[in-house]
Amino acid sequence: MKPEDVASFRSLPKAEQDAIDAIGVKQWAAWEERNAASILDRGGMVGKTTRITKDGVTKAVNPFCGYLVVEAETADAAARLFHDHPHITVFPGDGVDIMPFVT
Repeated sequence: MKPEDVASFRSLPKAEQDAIDAIGVKQWAAWEERNAASILDRGGMVGKTTRITKDGVTKAVNPFCGYLVVEAETADAAARLFHDHPHITVFPGDGVDIMPFVT
């Protein structure tokens, strides 16, 4: 999620945010139900990023607000699972990144 998109959403009146949340949470649950066979780990939301390097600990920024682990034949097949996900159709998420586990 882009910080400016989150800020824009949070600047809406509370009643409007709550209305969007009510719609989005319901659709999110429906999406998870439709795709339950592919979901290995429902994941969750993540907090602010902290980076550790050889020079020490610093704050960092990335667009990730959560994660979910799915199983699919290919990365393209995994991507297709998210074409109608509420993160991008209701909430201010600008996309879903697919990152395969490398074994």
